[in-house]
Order: sequence, then structure tokens, then C-alpha cells
Amino acid sequence: MKLTLWTYEGPPHIGAMRIATAMEGVHYVLHAPQGDTYADLLFTMIERMNKRPPVTYTTFQARDLGGDTAELFKDAARSAYARFKPDLLMVGASCTAELIQDDPGGLAAALQLSVPVLPLELPAYQKKENWGAAETFYQMVRLLGKDYVLSPGEKRKPRPAGLPPSCNILGPTALGFRHRDDLVEIRKLLRQIGVRVNVVAPLGAKPEDISRLHEADFNVVLYPEVANSAAQWLSKNFGQPSTKTIPIGFNATRAFIEEVCTLAQIHCDIDELTKRSRARWYALSVDSTYLTNKRVFIFGDATHAIAAAKVASQEMGFQVVGLGTYSRELAREVREAASQYGIEALITDDYLEVEQRITELQPELILGSQMERHIAKRLKIPCAVISAPIHVQDFPARYSPQMGFEGANVLFDTWVHPLMMGLEEHLIGMFREDFEFHDGAAPSHLGHGHQRTPANEANVASEPTPVPEVAVANGAPVTESVWEPEAQKELNKIPFFVRGKAKRNTERFAIERGLSTISLETLYDAKAHFGR
Repeated sequence: MKLTLWTYEGPPHIGAMRIATAMEGVHYVLHAPQGDTYADLLFTMIERMNKRPPVTYTTFQARDLGGDTAELFKDAARSAYARFKPDLLMVGASCTAELIQDDPGGLAAALQLSVPVLPLELPAYQKKENWGAAETFYQMVRLLGKDYVLSPGEKRKPRPAGLPPSCNILGPTALGFRHRDDLVEIRKLLRQIGVRVNVVAPLGAKPEDISRLHEADFNVVLYPEVANSAAQWLSKNFGQPSTKTIPIGFNATRAFIEEVCTLAQIHCDIDELTKRSRARWYALSVDSTYLTNKRVFIFGDATHAIAAAKVASQEMGFQVVGLGTYSRELAREVREAASQYGIEALITDDYLEVEQRITELQPELILGSQMERHIAKRLKIPCAVISAPIHVQDFPARYSPQMGFEGANVLFDTWVHPLMMGLEEHLIGMFREDFEFHDGAAPSHLGHGHQRTPANEANVASEPTPVPEVAVANGAPVTESVWEPEAQKELNKIPFFVRGKAKRNTERFAIERGLSTISLETLYDAKAHFGR
């Protein structure tokens, strides 16, 4: 056994709690010792929910182990049913309670409650949180949908004429990374396409909604880690196809629209829909010198890691030097994605292995989870969070989706700005001696904030005064350097308010070294020299 300080996923009963907490009219009776109630904090402190999860713990103690813990569970289930009056009761055991081998499902059935009871058998020592969420959702869909299963050979009835196509959105849960905002964005996109949303599940759904899933024409699977198994069951028993494209990034959102339109059998003006995106224009407006071929390491759940690699490679111009996941259930998909970049996927739930790989690769940007943010901080590498596990700051008060066209805008802001900050820091270092470019200087475009004094006016007049030491080239002193067109073009990319200073410094650098022409290489050498 290996002691670990951090873990990417909790035990599977945490996944079941994410389903119960996301839904309405559901209550979860969890056979668990007193200490396992810590799970409430994940939702109230990290996600900042304004209510406790709908969970009743048996909270047995050490002294109870010598008595009848089964009766303790029955009392808790009976009390929870009477107090909360749920439409569906989930019952199960935590990892610790699993060891005492009570049978929550059998004990709950013996109570003969008048609501459906969903018994959960989640092997805590073999499986983890995402699997627990997927299994809970799958079992719930089966339990509440079994009465509507088509008979062998029976076909789906065609959609009545005049009704718009409809879909279910599957996968968003409580404690999911930006699930709340992703859902808003995708619902808006589907409405623009002309597709009606039948049910969103599990987030916001009631048990009666789950029993209506079969009414939709197809399913939109946003998070395969949670919804894949349920979607496969719906496909097998109701003939409902599912989307495969995850709409993260501009290109993927376009592909998602095409896939939805095909499944809905409708025509979509994709070019008109993409006009609303700002990401393309922003991408064109940014100085790609500071982005192209930046070496990026990506790690997270499979859905976000694969999508991030596509965006980084195809839309940002980054070089993907590392890609991995802790989601062993989707390791095959991540390995396939990694092979497209000529690298070997890292499949592990050991954060020390991830840190070791990052240290070896020395990327210029890390896209990862809360764990990688800590690693990046220690290694002083820019980092953006793209996946769970996440911390409280990853549940922002503002609207901040990852999916759809607005999600592409958010990705641009989140990933590019840490790299652009490097440019600003370089300029601060290069021009720290400039009178209008020191820590105490007010923004120069604010006339009232920048009061020129006689002293700094004198500095302006005397800026060209530094007389460089003239070097000798080919027997003749070099007193002037000529800019090559390519270097001049690069110089023009520097912000206007510091361009003059950069030009003078580069020319002085060239003259001191006897260079009669300034090439692109000379410009970068001067930049490195003054940036020390």
C-alpha cells in the first residue's frame, strides 16, 4: 500500500453523491462511519453550493461495530424516507462501511418503501469516483426506463410531423468542471440550431424526467466519463444514437453542430452560427511569435485532456509534448489521441509520476487539474486548469464555460494570457531604467496620471545621447547599422510605446559589436542582452 497526499479521484460513493446532489427529488442513504461525512465539504466549500448534499449518513461509531449495524442502517433509511419524502431513494455503503459487509440494498428492500429504491454496489477498492458516477447514472436510467424498453424487433415510432427534433443532454453533474456553464452554452447552441431539449440529466433532473429519456430522438453526450454507459443502454434499448464530438474549441464546436444537424436530420447554416465567435479574430490579432510551437503538457480527465490537445495543436499552434489522464476507463482513447502527436500517453493516478514527467519535459505551459497547478507553481511554469479535480477558484462567480463558441473564447483568454505575461515581464526587465516604464509610473495614455517633470522632460531630450563604443569591422569603424526588412518587420510588432527604445537599444547593441546590418537574429540577441 502506498500512502498518498493527493488523489485525482475520490472513492466511488463520491461519484454517487455527485449524481444525487445534481438531481432533485433524490435522497441517498449512505452506510458510513462518522468521519466519512467530510464529503459534504466538497459541495458546500469547493462548489459553494447553498445547500447540503441530499445524503443521510448512518454515522456508526467504533462501539456500534459490536452491535447490530444493519438495524442502524434500517433506522437511518426509514427516518430519511419519512423526513425528506424523496421520489427515489439511493442506498449504498462507503469504502469503510463496505468492510463490515452489511447489505444496504437488501436491507432497504425489506423496508418495503413506496418509492423506487436504487441499490448501489460500488467496489471502493477497485473503482473510483468517475466510475461511481457513471455506474450510478447507468443503474438509475435502467431502473426508471425499464418499463418503456422496446420489444425485440420493435422499431421506434417516427417523430410526428411538425414537431422539431429533440435530444437529451447527458453527463453534467454536481462538482463537475464548468458543467453548469457548459450546459447553458450548449442549450443556447441547440436552440439556435432548432433542436428541442427533452431532458438534461443528471443535473437538474427529477426521477420522472429520467423515465422520459426514451422520448428524445438522440442524445448529446457532453461528458463520456459519466454518460457513456447510460447512452449505450439507451441506444441498445430505444435506438437512440449519441453524439461523439465534444464541443470544446472552435473547430470541435463546428464539428459538433454538423453532427447534431445530421442526427436531427435538419439543415444548419454553420457559417452563420460561427460568426458569433470572437476566438478566430482574437487568434488572428495576437502576435503568434509568442505562441507558435510553445511546448505544452496536458493532463486531466480523458474528455478535457483529449479536447485540450486538439485545441492546443490545431487552434493555438502549440506543440503537444505530453498528454495523459488518470481516467483508466478511457485510457485507450487517450493513447489514440497521443499517437497523433507522436508521443506516448501517460496513464496514471500518481501525481508524483506526473510531476516527474513534467520535470523531464520542461514544457512552457501546463494544462491540467488542480494537482498540476501545484506542480507548475513549484516548477515556475505557467499553468491553466482544464479539468477536475478542481479547487474553489475553479467555480468562478462569472459565466465561464469551456464548451461552445463562448467556451473557445474562454480558452483563448485562459491559455494565451499566461504566455503573454511573459512578454510583459520581458519588457519590464528590458526597459526598467526608462523613466516612463518603472513600477511607479502611471499609464502614459492617461494624461492626468502622468505628469511630466522638468527632470524627465530632460531625459526625453537626452535619450539618444548614449554614445556607444564603436567597434571595428573589416578595418573600418561601424557607426551606423542598417535594418534588414525581416528584422524591421519584427521590430514593428513591438508595442508602439516601447518600440523606439527597443530600436535604439538594438542599434547600439549592433554598433558595439561591429555589425553593419541588423538581422532578425541580432534583434533577438539584443532582446536577450537587455533582458538579463
